[in-house]
Amino acid sequence: MSNKEQAKKGIMICGHGSRDKDAEREFGLVAKGLKARYPDLPVEYGFLEFSAPNIHMGLDSLVNQGVEEIYAVPGMLFAATHAKNDIPSVLTTYEEKHPGLKVTYGRELGLQDDMIEAFQARIYESLGLDPENPPENLYDTLLVVVGRGTSDTSANAEAAKLTRIVNENMGFGWADTVYSGVTYPSVGVGLEKLMKLGFKRIVVAPYFLFTGRLIKRIQGYVNKVAEANPEVELIQTHYLSDHSRVIDAFQNRVEEIMQGELQTGEETLMNSFKRRLAAGEVDVHHHHAEFVDPQDDTQGLSEFDTKHFTNLVQALDHADHGHSLVLKHHDHSHGHGHSHSHGHSHSHSHDHGHSHGVYKHIGHPMGPRTMIGEGICCCFMGQFTDEILEEEKDKIDGDCTKTAFAHR
Repeated sequence: MSNKEQAKKGIMICGHGSRDKDAEREFGLVAKGLKARYPDLPVEYGFLEFSAPNIHMGLDSLVNQGVEEIYAVPGMLFAATHAKNDIPSVLTTYEEKHPGLKVTYGRELGLQDDMIEAFQARIYESLGLDPENPPENLYDTLLVVVGRGTSDTSANAEAAKLTRIVNENMGFGWADTVYSGVTYPSVGVGLEKLMKLGFKRIVVAPYFLFTGRLIKRIQGYVNKVAEANPEVELIQTHYLSDHSRVIDAFQNRVEEIMQGELQTGEETLMNSFKRRLAAGEVDVHHHHAEFVDPQDDTQGLSEFDTKHFTNLVQALDHADHGHSLVLKHHDHSHGHGHSHSHGHSHSHSHDHGHSHGVYKHIGHPMGPRTMIGEGICCCFMGQFTDEILEEEKDKIDGDCTKTAFAHR
């Protein structure tokens, strides 16, 4: 292939984005690692929201470099809402506005052998063991895998599948999965239940690419459980980051596109998106290209949810305590300027103009409701029904009164 033809192709890595600037910086390490694998191709990255550059900026950069064919890959572990709907929506809209440009969309990282090997290596490292010379088993140790936790059942199931694979590969005494998002069991209550198994060494391994608010939430819960159980050794595994096998996994997805392997076999993410869009099964917010996942509890409340939650909590507070808890609607800032006098003014800021659906198991007794009153950011509160908020009102009154785990 000539240099001229080579220069017309480029790679785009599409991430979610985070309010945590450390996460934004770390995502760039993947682009750097992938660039080393493809020194002759332009490699850019961008985010759906919160972070810069956004996906449009990354695509613009490629086009400005003369790229006419873009290999786009989602920087997602599993195919939930972002990989299935949001990213292909942005890519499709962009392609339509740029005649002559071809954008091919690859698969999510998934449970490739490279991803599993990277995860296991991180676990061995946290235990002070050599991944290249591991022990025959770890029967004296409990493994707790922390998944992202979404409203997508299949994505949650992939995290549970990963736990079983790693458990058998490494030979733990027992293993289970907890989640840091909207599903159940949540990290804190899940760990408390698993403590009853009696293991004296527990390794908590988050299956996340980078740091961020959820990672810090996980760390906060692990520290809390560790303080309450000093006789148990709780070990926290580092997230995946830019482990060489993770870069291998990204490269595999790019190679699939380059070799045309996405055109055969099962339906691609892009083909699935276009089919469901044509059938009216996808609600795409074209006015908000950097789309917000209705089920993502890291993203803040919509205007609808803010009003819903504010009205309910104010009613509860006036009835029982004679004071109000107010969520103000402006740019989402998590410095938490809370005033905790008797007047209780809780300034929580949000800037998303769409309504959130409610995860069908949002009220599960071991789900997100267990985070209320735990010093966790209140952003997911808008997903709770009036009935749940009524049941948890005593916890709500004290929520956000101390620095949230997610923002320490």
